[in-house]
Amino acid sequence: MASTLQHSIAPATVLRGPGALEQALEPLARLNRRPLLLGRSTATEPLRRDLQQRLARQGCVAVPAALRWDCCEEDLQPLEALLQQERCDGVVALGGGKVLDAGKLLAHRLNLPCTTVPSSAATCAGWTALANLYSPAGAFRGDVALERCPELLVFDHDLVRQAPPRTLASGIADGMAKWYEASVSSGASDDGLVQQAVQMARILRDQLLLEGEEALRDPGSAAWVRVAEASALSAGLIGGLGGSRCRTVAAHAVHNGLTQLEASHGQLHGEKVGFGILVQLRLEELVGGNQLAAQARRQLLPFFRSLGLPLSLADLGLGAASLEDLERVCSFACRDGSDLHHLPFAVGPAELLMALVSTTSERVAA
Repeated sequence: MASTLQHSIAPATVLRGPGALEQALEPLARLNRRPLLLGRSTATEPLRRDLQQRLARQGCVAVPAALRWDCCEEDLQPLEALLQQERCDGVVALGGGKVLDAGKLLAHRLNLPCTTVPSSAATCAGWTALANLYSPAGAFRGDVALERCPELLVFDHDLVRQAPPRTLASGIADGMAKWYEASVSSGASDDGLVQQAVQMARILRDQLLLEGEEALRDPGSAAWVRVAEASALSAGLIGGLGGSRCRTVAAHAVHNGLTQLEASHGQLHGEKVGFGILVQLRLEELVGGNQLAAQARRQLLPFFRSLGLPLSLADLGLGAASLEDLERVCSFACRDGSDLHHLPFAVGPAELLMALVSTTSERVAA
């Protein structure tokens, strides 16, 4: 008899389009009268102040708060105390992926409704029932599965369009990883929902390949809308539908390893994941003996180059990394419980180091 599976597939409500944040004011006021309004960067501070004022006109008292670092316990614990002290009845997180993750995790811990307002299309963090935890210095520590997706996701095209083009390129790479990872870890699954999620990931990859360059070139185009929503929304839906059995694999494990080096912290999440896709394909070729992986890598290289994505360790700010540094990256990526071990063949730090270095060498030769 099949076991019972639980899926947190999607936010209860998604508002998307130009001016979506204005349209969200009434639903927000129905969800909570005294939310914590969470952000981090100085770039979003004026947006948060404006939202606080607009919520006040709806009769809501938003309590402002800001992360000092990334989504880490050193930030979360005082914020949790603030939520309780101020008797907040919800969390509204406006910002990038780490802010959205922190907002979701705080709401999860205190069983409060959560609203996510992505300020870019760099990740699908606004959608998912998952949060990544980091150290204050920005090193990945682990992920936390949440009971549910946000109650409300507000994807305002006008707001997201203000983000640097680099964030969309990052989101494209992160979204494309859904296919390259899920097809490896779950492609042979006999679970119908997982099969459908994997096929959706293939369609997502194809759409991003076809329209990614146009979207970056013309933020006013219909292609921009489709690509931005694919990266921030559809990618999250695929993860929700496939659940824990539609897994991340080596691309995200490489990202997690790279974050252990401070020199990589200037790179966005999806930029490191995109490089991780190239490393995973190299592993599939060198260790798994899959020659189709080499073909896929050759297809991705010019596309990633056209988007300005990093193709080598030097592009990631790690050109001067020592062998000891790279071994540290590989040891973390291959630690027990790492998603890298969802590959259908065994990989240790030595094999990963070979793939990491040869991916960079290939880029330099090109």
